[in-house]
Amino acid sequence: MKLKDIKSVYFLGAGGIGMSALVRYFLSERKFVAGYDRTPSELTDRLIEEGANLHFEESAELIPLQCRDKESTLVIYTPAIPAGHKEWEYFRNEGFTIKKRAEVLGIITKDKRGVCAAGTHGKTTTSTMTAHLLHQSAAGCAAFLGGISKNYKSNLILSEKSDLVVIEADEYDRSFLHLEPFIAAITSAEPDHLDIYGNKENYLEAFAQFTEKIRPGGYLIMHEGLEVSPRTAEGVTTYIYGREKGDFHAENIRIGNGTILIDYVSPWQRIKDVELGVPVSINIDNGIAAMAMAEICGVEADEIKEGMRTFSGADRRFDFHIKRENLVLLSDYAHHPGEVKACAESIRELYSGKKITALFQPHLYSRTADFYKEFAQSLSLFDKVILVDIYPAREEPVPGVTSKLIYDCLAENVEKRMCSRADVLKVVEEEKENIEVLVSLGAGDIETDVPQMKEILLRKQ
Repeated sequence: MKLKDIKSVYFLGAGGIGMSALVRYFLSERKFVAGYDRTPSELTDRLIEEGANLHFEESAELIPLQCRDKESTLVIYTPAIPAGHKEWEYFRNEGFTIKKRAEVLGIITKDKRGVCAAGTHGKTTTSTMTAHLLHQSAAGCAAFLGGISKNYKSNLILSEKSDLVVIEADEYDRSFLHLEPFIAAITSAEPDHLDIYGNKENYLEAFAQFTEKIRPGGYLIMHEGLEVSPRTAEGVTTYIYGREKGDFHAENIRIGNGTILIDYVSPWQRIKDVELGVPVSINIDNGIAAMAMAEICGVEADEIKEGMRTFSGADRRFDFHIKRENLVLLSDYAHHPGEVKACAESIRELYSGKKITALFQPHLYSRTADFYKEFAQSLSLFDKVILVDIYPAREEPVPGVTSKLIYDCLAENVEKRMCSRADVLKVVEEEKENIEVLVSLGAGDIETDVPQMKEILLRKQ
C-alpha cells in the first residue's frame, strides 16, 4: 500500500503526542481520519475540532464505515495499545495494513532531509528549538514533534518550500531505527525503557544502530561524555558538542536577572550574546545542539540569534504557570532520574534562596522498579518532595512496586510526604502557605491538575 492510494487512516491511540502529529498530517493531506483513544483530553478536543473522527470507548462497532475497506485504509497503532484490544483484533482478523507510528513516520520522511534529535532526555526541547530556528529562517522546514510547540501551538509544522523535516527520534520500542537521518543529534543516553531493552548494553546498542542509519554525506552531533560508540557510514561527519567543550560549545555564559546570555562557538564562527528565550540552564546544552543543526542546514548567524531569542518552549517542558517574586508554579514532563536531576539543578540555579517543593508522579511500574534509588537521589535535590501514586500507562500493577520505594530512599534532610492521586489538589491546598516554588513533575496525568493548582496557590496571595 502506497500512502497516495490511502483514502482513510485509523489511529489506535490517536491522542498520544507523537500519534497526534500524524493525525494532523493526514488531515492536511485531505484523508478521512478516525480513531480511538482511552480518554479525552485537551489535545483530542483539538483534533476533533480539526476534523478527526475520534471516540473513547473500545468497540469495533464504533469504527466508521469509511475505515472498513482494507484496500484503502491504513491502520496506525502505538505500542501502548494492549494486544487484546477489540479494535486492533478486528483490524488484524480482517487483514488490514497495520503499521507502527514510527514506520509511517519513516515512510513520510524517507525522501526528505531528516533533522533528528534523539536521547533519553532533551530531545523534545532540542527538536522543537531546531524546528523554530529553521522555520523562522530562509531555510524553512516541516516538523513532527514530541511536544506542543508554544510558538506554533502544534506538534506538526508543514512547509511547501523546504525538504528539511525535523523529527523527534524516540528510542522507545526502537522506534528511531525506522528513520534515515540527514543530521542526527544525540543529547543523552542514560538507560531507560529497560522493560523493552533488558539492560544498559542493549539500550546503548540501539543508539549505535541509530547512528548507522545516518545517510552518507550526513552528520552526527553527539553530546560530550556519552557512552554510545557510533557506527556511522563512510562519508558521515561526526561532531561533539557540550556546554563548555566540544566542536560546538558555549563561552562567556551569563546567568542572572531571569536571563541567560552565551557566546555560541562552532568550527566556523562565533555568535556573540545569544539570548535563550527559555532561560533555564539545561537549555544551554539543548540550544547548542539546535544551533549546530541549524547552522549545518544553512541558517545565518542573525537568524540563529533571533530564533533563539524568540523561542517560547514546548508545553510541559519547564513550563511556567505562575512566575512572581514570592510565588512560582511550573510543570515539567521529567519522568527519568536524569531529567529530574536536570530540572532540579536548573530550578535551584534560578531560585537559589527559595524553598523548592516537587510534586512527583512516577511513570510506569517497570521504570520505578528499575530506577527507584536513582529517582530518590535526584529528588533529594529538592527541599520537599510530595510523592504521588505511580501512573501505570500501558502496564499492570507489579506487586511490591509503589512510590514508597522512592520515598524510603530519599535523603534524610528532605521533607517528604506520600499522596494518593485523588488527593493531589487537597494536599496542595494544605501545603499552600509553605510553598514558594512548586514544580509538578511527571509524564502521567498529574498535568491535568495544574490549572487548579494555580487557582489554589493564587488564592494565598
